[in-house]
Amino acid sequence: MQDDTDLLLRRILTDVLGLAQGQADTFDAETGLFGHLPELDSMAVAGLLTEIEDRLDIVIEDDEIDGEMLETFGGLLEFTKSKRAEA
Repeated sequence: MQDDTDLLLRRILTDVLGLAQGQADTFDAETGLFGHLPELDSMAVAGLLTEIEDRLDIVIEDDEIDGEMLETFGGLLEFTKSKRAEA
């Protein structure tokens, strides 16, 4: 069963990146994001992180952002879950 962070993150990716409806529903932990989704380029990263902060009521510090966190859906989900747990 998906938790609310998982569902919200899929919605945010769909909204911010303009993904096809349902595309994010097929993502699993190993689904590549940055460098794999053409929609997620360096310009889109800032918008994506801002939207995650706004919708999930968290703060992402600049020094927490790295390629590993954005590499896969699972990596981004785990990062997001840990930030929500801290909040």
